[in-house]
Amino acid sequence: MPVEITWWGHATCTVEDSDVRVLTDPLFARRLAHLRRRRGALPPAAARRADVVLVSHLHADHLHVPSLAALAPGTRLLVPRGAPRAVPALRRLGRLRITEVAAGDRVEAGGVTVRAVPARHDGRRLPVGPHRAPALGYVVEGQARTYFAGDTGLFETMAEEVGPVDVALLPVGGWGPYLGEGHLDAGRAAQALAELAPRSAVPVHYGTYWPIGMDAVRPHEFHAPGEEFVRLAARRAPRVAVHRLAHGESVRLEVAR
Repeated sequence: MPVEITWWGHATCTVEDSDVRVLTDPLFARRLAHLRRRRGALPPAAARRADVVLVSHLHADHLHVPSLAALAPGTRLLVPRGAPRAVPALRRLGRLRITEVAAGDRVEAGGVTVRAVPARHDGRRLPVGPHRAPALGYVVEGQARTYFAGDTGLFETMAEEVGPVDVALLPVGGWGPYLGEGHLDAGRAAQALAELAPRSAVPVHYGTYWPIGMDAVRPHEFHAPGEEFVRLAARRAPRVAVHRLAHGESVRLEVAR
């Protein structure tokens, strides 16, 4: 049975595996604070349908409470441990089944197992806030093992802690003209790809949102990361099939285990 990946924009993807729909970091807004969606139509209502939803960290473009509130009642929601305390609005989403997880935890969800793995990223609810909930990545294990990195920088034990994977959803850019500490750009993402050595990869977290009024500031940082990742991945991880998706586009991957 194949796994199907749909990229809705930014870090929002649907992973369909073993008849289970897994949604990552849902962000269905046309505008978020100073950010405007510049490419790709808003995801359709069908994008909100999920059996389990993964939130990687507390930044508002990854833990977006209005988008979570649009999910169907009873949807399973996995969040970093401490998130409801750090983001009180989460506690008002009583229609959802919220489970707090930490790196190393495993959660059964239908025909898949979701494993939380470490990330190297400032996971606080910004602009201010204590470190109450560390950033996470997730590995969805079903017919395939799909790694959703969330936001992360490179770290020495990444391949060891993530483990063997078939598909990697890797961030390759951001939403502003400069990437801070704890992020992957196209080059670092290609290096991560070489270390993880999956069969397939999909670049995410680029080319969707950009600060209002900054269209002319380093525009290549908005447009180029996906293509740059494809080019660098071909050099550093030539055995990995990279699928650069358009917004709303899907890819079906046959995985032989």
